[in-house]
Amino acid sequence: MSSPTVRTIIAQSQGRATSDGAGVNLTRVLAEPGDGRFDPFLMLDEFGSANPDDYVAGFPPHPHRGFETVTYMIEGRMRHEDHLGNVGLLRNGGVQWMTAARGIIHSEMPEQQEGTMRGFQLWLNLPARDKLGEPSYRDFDPDEIPHRPLAGGSAVRVIAGHFDDGQVQVEGAVRRPVTDPQLYDLTLAPGARVAPRLADGLRVLLYVFEGALQVGGETVAKGHLARLGDAGELILDSADGARVLLLAGRPLGEPIVQYGPFVMNSREEIDQALRDYRAGRLAG
Repeated sequence: MSSPTVRTIIAQSQGRATSDGAGVNLTRVLAEPGDGRFDPFLMLDEFGSANPDDYVAGFPPHPHRGFETVTYMIEGRMRHEDHLGNVGLLRNGGVQWMTAARGIIHSEMPEQQEGTMRGFQLWLNLPARDKLGEPSYRDFDPDEIPHRPLAGGSAVRVIAGHFDDGQVQVEGAVRRPVTDPQLYDLTLAPGARVAPRLADGLRVLLYVFEGALQVGGETVAKGHLARLGDAGELILDSADGARVLLLAGRPLGEPIVQYGPFVMNSREEIDQALRDYRAGRLAG
């Protein structure tokens, strides 16, 4: 009887420092639109600073079309407002899930003038059939994000999907069709092993933001993003402890055409988005 296949690392990369919004300094962990290598994931930003000059200007009103944004706040306070009348306060451990679809104009502004602001924003693609659907918004308080201890002193917070390691099963705060996103914040204790069960065919990314991780005998250091194979058993080890954001999703296999905050399937659809925005119809 043959041994089960184990997922291994295909590639690793480091994020690059950049600025977005009205001058927010952040790390762009993932941003390679158009090539489909990370489909259905489009972008991942990490923000983290105790210097208010890095974040206080925030993200004034701006548009989106054609995808979803997921903001996960580890530390800090940020307020969301949009043209639909939604208002949400994102705080330590909270999540905001926004489906831009045909169009949302929103702002994300810090509600603090000092202290640390730390977290992530992920862009998740929508299938062509949903890109011009109804926009929506939902914020989740920290206690709405399931948190469970794991063997050996490790733990998991399940933002989206379903976590299963053979011993612990946890339903996440969000389930989404088609892309089937699995979003976990995993904390590995020193010397621990965690083996989340993921369906074959899901594209898997690991971003280590504390400590270091071993996958298939290869180390993923802090600040590195690892892309894994699409099938097999996933085994995560950490000699000294780690905290990792696990992203898994089903690729759409559709063309990806991006222009700034618009992600569609063709240049013609991008041109239409620009015309709609300039004419005030984007979010109409």
